[in-house]
Amino acid sequence: MTTAVASQTECVMLAHGGGGELMHRLIRDRLLTALRSVGPPRPAAHASNVPRAVGHRGPTLRRESCPAHTVSRGVLTDGAVLPWTADNIVFTTDSYVVTPIEFPGGDIGRLAVCGTVNDLTVMGAQPVAISLGLILEEGLPLETLDRVMRSVAGAAREGGVEIVTGDTKVIERRGSPPELFINTAGIGRLRDGVQLGAEHIEPGDCILINGPIAEHGLAIMSVRNGVEFETPLRSDAAPLNHLIADLLDIGASVKFLRDPTRGGVAGVLADICDDTGLSIEIDETRLPLSPAARYASEMLGIEPLTFANEGKVICVVAAADCEKSLSALRTNPLGRHAACIGSICDRHPALVELTTRYGGRRIVQRSYGEDLPRIC
Repeated sequence: MTTAVASQTECVMLAHGGGGELMHRLIRDRLLTALRSVGPPRPAAHASNVPRAVGHRGPTLRRESCPAHTVSRGVLTDGAVLPWTADNIVFTTDSYVVTPIEFPGGDIGRLAVCGTVNDLTVMGAQPVAISLGLILEEGLPLETLDRVMRSVAGAAREGGVEIVTGDTKVIERRGSPPELFINTAGIGRLRDGVQLGAEHIEPGDCILINGPIAEHGLAIMSVRNGVEFETPLRSDAAPLNHLIADLLDIGASVKFLRDPTRGGVAGVLADICDDTGLSIEIDETRLPLSPAARYASEMLGIEPLTFANEGKVICVVAAADCEKSLSALRTNPLGRHAACIGSICDRHPALVELTTRYGGRRIVQRSYGEDLPRIC
C-alpha cells in the first residue's frame, strides 16, 4: 500500500489541474523551479526595463527586484507585460480541455475566446488579437466543429478582437465521444496610466465582484452528471473587457483585478493573502449567488466559493472609491448584480475569514485538489 501511494504522488493527477493547493505546489515547486535560470531576452537599445516573465495557465509573473532572472521570483498573474515594445504589449496563453465540449451557456470555443480576452483585460490591457490552435480527435462530427467555430467567431465579435493566426492537428481517437482541445495566445495593449497588482493593495481596500458566482462550474457539473434543476444552470462565460473598461474609465483607484476561474473566488482571495501578507474579511450575506446556484450548492454539499467562473472579475479598489466603482460596474449588463463582498485588513496570520449569514465565522481556503476536473 505504501508503494502504491508513493507511486501515485509522483505522477501527475487530475487534481494537479484544479486550481487548488496541489496545482499551487506543482507550479511553485516544479514548473517555476525549472525555469529559474531562464533570463529575459536582450532588451533593445532604447529599452530601460526587462520583460515580466512567463508563468502558468495564462498567468505569468510580474517583474520583481531582480530583473535578470524574473521567472519564479514574481507573483502569478494573468499575463506578461512586454515593456520593450512601443505600446507595452501584454501577452497571455491558455489551453482548454473542458468536457463536454458543449454545455448550457456556451461551448469550448466561446470559453477559449472569453478566457483569453479576460486574462488580458485583468492585466489592464485592451485585447487586440488571439491565436487559435485546434487539436481534433478523429471521429469528431464536422457539425460539432462548425458550431464551435461559430462560437469562436461570435465571442471574438463580442470582445472586439481578431483571430489572426492558428493551427490544426488531428490525433487518434482515444475514447468516446471524440474530443476537441484548444490552445490560445492573446496580445493586448496596456492602457495608459493603469497600474494593477497585489503590491498596491492596502488595509481598508474593498473587494468587489461583478455578479453571481459558481455558475460555470455548476453548469458543467449538472450536464456532465445528468443532474437537472428546476431552474437550469448556465455557464457565465463572457468577455469582460468592456465591463472593465467602464470601471477603469471613471478614474477610481483600482488596484487589482483577477478573473476567478479554476479555484474560484476562494483561490483568488487566498492568492491575495499569500502575495500581500494581509488578511481578508468577506460577508456571506453579500456574496452574489443565484437561487439556482444556492440550491444546487446546498443540495450537493459543495462550497460555491471554490467553483469556477468564466464571466466574473474580482476587483480590489480603494474604500473611498467603492460606491462609484459599483455604480460603474452596474451600468453594464455583465455587472448589474455587482457587490462589495468584503475588505482587506491588517491581521496576522494572513487568512480569508468569512462571516456566515448566521453570524458565525470560518476560514476560507483554496481547495486542495479539484472539485470538478476539466471545467475549462
